[in-house]
Amino acid sequence: MTSFDPATAATAAPAAPAAASAAAPAGSPAGAGARVSPWWLALLAAALAVPFVAQGYVVFQATMVLSYAVALLGLNILTGYNGQISLGHGAFYAIGAYTCAILMDRFGVPYWATLPAAALACLVAGYLFGLPALKLEGLYLALATFALSVAMPQLLKYKYLEPWTGGVQGIVLNKPDAPFGLPLTQDQWLYLFALAVVLLMFVLARNLLDSGAGRAIVAIREHPLAAEGMGIDNRHYKASAFALSAMFTGVGGALSAIAVQFVAPDSFPMFLSISLLVGVVVGGVGTLAGAWYGALFIMFVPSAAEKVSKAAPWAIYGAVLILFVFVLPGGVAGLVRQARARFGAR
Repeated sequence: MTSFDPATAATAAPAAPAAASAAAPAGSPAGAGARVSPWWLALLAAALAVPFVAQGYVVFQATMVLSYAVALLGLNILTGYNGQISLGHGAFYAIGAYTCAILMDRFGVPYWATLPAAALACLVAGYLFGLPALKLEGLYLALATFALSVAMPQLLKYKYLEPWTGGVQGIVLNKPDAPFGLPLTQDQWLYLFALAVVLLMFVLARNLLDSGAGRAIVAIREHPLAAEGMGIDNRHYKASAFALSAMFTGVGGALSAIAVQFVAPDSFPMFLSISLLVGVVVGGVGTLAGAWYGALFIMFVPSAAEKVSKAAPWAIYGAVLILFVFVLPGGVAGLVRQARARFGAR
């Protein structure tokens, strides 16, 4: 798994000059002046309708899909657009979740105000981890980040941190009510709140990748020596990509903490980091839209496979990863883009 090379596998990923057009399916917003297509408006309308046509656990699952989508968006910035492999983003997901939980439980901070704090905490953590990781590439970087994901649950159980993290018992949170007396259930409001956050994060990611910094990040993936020769500070932009990637993933973790109403060290095993990487590959490396497809995969496929056997999710992940890397390198987003182009040409 760790031998995966995003620069090779993501043949559908954008090159530096064409980042905007290839980062999302045809018809998606690809720049500041892009027209929003009816396709995306229809999807938005469908997303807004979910909490009103579904009930109970289905709405919770949909909220978790949104949480995973933000996390995958962050990992894709690092792996898909910058070419760095991470098997440790489950740790940043945990940092975001715990930042949210500690602020809500220990300090009484409103749930919505914990999201910027979680983003900032993960931005700093990602940058600090990214700096020493700059000396590593490929397999060695994957192993270093994997060590982070393995260590995080044990660190959260550390006895001197128990007054903050709750140790193995974790932290229990209360689900927020709809504000301003809106006639919405807690699940409906939380889903709509998460949807608004996710849309904001996608717009932020799109604008980031369309900026000069975003083009520099992609250029480093395409040809680091040429990028450096053009005056791009590889060290700075690679560390920044790591930090921004962690920030997005941390926001996803904070959303999951609010939705689940509970955080504990065992909620963030190393399997989570592997799941996020597989989700990026399945959705489409180097695409923003791929985060949605990958999130759906993470939410529903492993849980369905686990009903067959406890070991089935691992087998499914291995088989799916091999299939997409060698047969469908563009992921589901690539298939959707090809299908829409084919039908649009008729």
